[in-house]
Amino acid sequence: MKKIVVTGGAGFIGSHLADACCRLPGHPQVVILDNLRTGRQSNLERILHHSNLAWVQGSITDPAAVDEVCRGTDCIFHLAAMVSVPESLLSPLECVDINVNGTLHLLEAARRHGVKKMVLSSSAAIYGDDPELPKHERLRPAPQTPYGITKLDGEYYLEMARQQYGISTVSLRYFNVYGPYQDPKSQYAAAVPIFIEQALQHQAISIYGDGLQTRDFVFVGDVVAANLWVGQRAELHGVFNVATGTTITILELAQTICNIVGSTSPIEHLAPRPGDIRASWSDPSKLMATGFRTGYDLQNGLQRTLEVLTKQKS
Repeated sequence: MKKIVVTGGAGFIGSHLADACCRLPGHPQVVILDNLRTGRQSNLERILHHSNLAWVQGSITDPAAVDEVCRGTDCIFHLAAMVSVPESLLSPLECVDINVNGTLHLLEAARRHGVKKMVLSSSAAIYGDDPELPKHERLRPAPQTPYGITKLDGEYYLEMARQQYGISTVSLRYFNVYGPYQDPKSQYAAAVPIFIEQALQHQAISIYGDGLQTRDFVFVGDVVAANLWVGQRAELHGVFNVATGTTITILELAQTICNIVGSTSPIEHLAPRPGDIRASWSDPSKLMATGFRTGYDLQNGLQRTLEVLTKQKS
């Protein structure tokens, strides 16, 4: 690949992916499109030392900006989105504009400019609260929030583009992603960075509900590897879960983090959050059947996350 576009490249996952793209053999040109709505300047500062990396400050909802960055592009990794389930419930129209219309702008530009591959960052939220476990790609989607619905819309549009425009498209359904540089201070921050921050300060760890909700936590390095794996294989298309295939309760996660950190933090239970799914556990065998393998279990991933955090603070 000579040119790669990473939308949302100033975000947590996107910045890790853009960094990895810059290191690919041949050092392709990598262009980040991000308006910093949820992305962070600090994520960009961490990776802009790459001479083959450029950042365009713009939105996927701006057709002109999208068209410009897609010229001469071989592959689009599409991560830009409204990323918060609670926020999508508060602002469903904006969620549709960003997650659906933004994706359509990219697909239209990809068609015009002959882009060969597009990979969408989708979500396990499309499964909703279907009681069948583990979640596999053959399950009938049952999203419960604007976030989940719009991610599913994106999957359908990518498959349409594959059939109608001949673009090789893949949608990756991430389960609960964690890792270095995940922001614990965001209003909609994920559990792992918040728990780590609270444990390091020996503060009470705040858990929404009873803590018996189950999740499949996947390390950000494995998510990046999955994107690169499907992005470089024209024959791969369709929908794939990205996860470890293991599950843990939120309460067990908090206790695991306390044990690793050596923290005495007590557990504090808060009211359940609207839109939260009770049980989430993946069957990642479809992606594994292509030859892909994850490299981190939860213990190793948390250790790696803490190592990077310790270096940041030293």
